[in-house]
Amino acid sequence: MAEVVLRSVRKVYNNGPVAVADADFTIRDGELLVLVGPSGCGKSTLLRMIAGLEEVTSGSIFIGRRDVTPLEPRDRDIAMVFQSYALYPHMTVEENLGFGLKLRGHSAADIAGRVKQSADMLELGALLQRLPKQLSGGQRQRVALGRALVRQPQVFLLDEPLSNLDARLRTTTRAEIARLHRSLGTTMIYVTHDQVEAMTLGQRIVVMKEGIIQQIDEPMRIYDQPANLFVAGFLGSPAMNRWQGRIVGEALAAGGVTLSLGPSLSIRPEGEVVVGVRPEHVHRISAHDLSHVIRFDAVVDLVESVGSEAFVHARHGGWPVIARVPPHDLPAVGATITLGLTPDKLHFFDAMTGLRLSR
Repeated sequence: MAEVVLRSVRKVYNNGPVAVADADFTIRDGELLVLVGPSGCGKSTLLRMIAGLEEVTSGSIFIGRRDVTPLEPRDRDIAMVFQSYALYPHMTVEENLGFGLKLRGHSAADIAGRVKQSADMLELGALLQRLPKQLSGGQRQRVALGRALVRQPQVFLLDEPLSNLDARLRTTTRAEIARLHRSLGTTMIYVTHDQVEAMTLGQRIVVMKEGIIQQIDEPMRIYDQPANLFVAGFLGSPAMNRWQGRIVGEALAAGGVTLSLGPSLSIRPEGEVVVGVRPEHVHRISAHDLSHVIRFDAVVDLVESVGSEAFVHARHGGWPVIARVPPHDLPAVGATITLGLTPDKLHFFDAMTGLRLSR
């Protein structure tokens, strides 16, 4: 096990746009850290620089207090699991698991012991004599994980390993990776564009956009206190409701639409502001319910029932709003409903910079 330290790591391709801009943070010894962001944000490039597959334009990378910036991948004591399984089609599962160790000159007894240990941990024992073509997608991904596991590296690097799996297999394999990390206690760096994977797997999350790190923190701290509008919109499904306008007295006003924010409003920003609230903090209430300080009427545009819950898409004037509600007694499209929320669930952002405003 080892910590990974990035010091002002930067990547620029051929004097073009910056792929990664001055990444400067530490992955703790034994931590599972997730790099998340949309396609092209630089997360895979950053992972590949840690692996030694991409040259660092400037800055330094340390693994276990050793500067590995100039070292080849084979000398960094890391193991990587890719989006593609990259299994040898003519080799059995057992041969695939042990081939890397064979190339490094390990004894047959050592290889057999490590392969058995990894196969048992990933429940691959019954599949050892099969070829990759005889395996399901989930089984192939477990073999790819096992091939990295037998290396017993200081750091595991996983580059979108579940993106080729269907939804059910993603869920089960995600649980296997979390269990594997708990069992091994080895440092893991995991890249994904899937916010659910990031929230459920990461002990901490690094949110990236256009090569720039937007926020680093524990999943729920990022969810509850997003640093800016991008983070607020990226994490959460459905995304956070956001309404832009100007604070006038105790209300948000724009385009002839006014939303009363209540007498406890303590923020008085200059210029335009964006007010946000998560769908689960928007409640359908009766017209006579006075328990919510902030209440407003909205016309229903769409109702999405997904079994255990439902999402009501409505509109207050020109402002769209989504409420996460129980799946029973749902309103009809076109109906006017009363929605309520409380001030302490509101998020405020500067409309020009997108940065979170202190309350």
